[in-house]
Amino acid sequence: MAHQLVEAMTRLGHVVAPIADARSYMRSSEPALLDQRLAEAAGRRDALLAAWETNGNRPGLWFTYHSYYKAPDLLGPEITKRLDIPYVVAEASDSGRRSEGEWARHVALARRGFRAADLHFCFTERDRGGVEARSSDRTHFLDLPPFIALEPSTPHRRSGAAATRLITVAMMRPGVKLESYQALAASLSRLIDRPWTLTIIGDGPVRNQVEAAFATLPRERIEWRGELDRPAVGAALAEHDIFVWPGVGEAYGLVYLEAQAAGLPVVAYDSGGVAATVRNGETALLVQDGDLAALARALAQLVANTKQREDMGRAARNFVLQERTLDRTSEIISQGLALAQAARAAHRAPRAESTGP
Repeated sequence: MAHQLVEAMTRLGHVVAPIADARSYMRSSEPALLDQRLAEAAGRRDALLAAWETNGNRPGLWFTYHSYYKAPDLLGPEITKRLDIPYVVAEASDSGRRSEGEWARHVALARRGFRAADLHFCFTERDRGGVEARSSDRTHFLDLPPFIALEPSTPHRRSGAAATRLITVAMMRPGVKLESYQALAASLSRLIDRPWTLTIIGDGPVRNQVEAAFATLPRERIEWRGELDRPAVGAALAEHDIFVWPGVGEAYGLVYLEAQAAGLPVVAYDSGGVAATVRNGETALLVQDGDLAALARALAQLVANTKQREDMGRAARNFVLQERTLDRTSEIISQGLALAQAARAAHRAPRAESTGP
């Protein structure tokens, strides 16, 4: 997503200059690690300001992607204050349950950035609600739904097999990814009497546990393709009929957009930000988070109804091609950056007017 945002701004004629080694991610809440990150940020901030003072190449706007308690923006708030330039944040998220205890300092730092921003681009309603409650009265908000930069030759779906071909694409790592694989296996175990096959694309450190989850299913029903690059994933999606991924706790999941672009209807939980990537009932069937029986019923419905899944697949492709492209997103970003500049100018005006002789 970060690369896509850069591409969108570059298309608009902006020069995007990433700050090297600016990532502040902290896997643990150790106070010493946070102190280290703060010291590193202070040094980097001073070095950047000094360099810009020397070469005259200071930025006109600061853009931060995905600030949250484990990776708060430790540079933007202070630099934009010093330079008096617009401060824009995309896909920020708040964590109320982490605001007390071992992560409290981290949450406070993230919220400092939320309040300092002139504009927040919000990918999901859930994130918007959390961040909006922690921002200042002068901060603006603009919805920026998840999008994808489509390959020029994005394939159309091809079908025709006797059994309905399901496909899933996801990393195999601990936590919610593994939980999603286990949920998928459990729901499919309820559909042994239906004609389907499942292709699994992905790999990772818990592959053995993922394979164990599917071990009770007929071996001939499952095809393991391992990790594939993006073009190969797109080609594989086009060979199938339904994309299924429960998506436990997904921030949103770009793979849902990729699947719809290939003409596949989606079956998933209504979990996290998944709903921001589909049109429930039109391009996808979303069921209550954690309801295995409902997930199985949704799959069974599309396996049994060729016309419904093909109609949904066409609607899915049109949805992505018309609303979730880089061109459409560039329009929203252009509007947002202009809004941020106007907001900063408005914030600056009262101080200028109050300045005496």
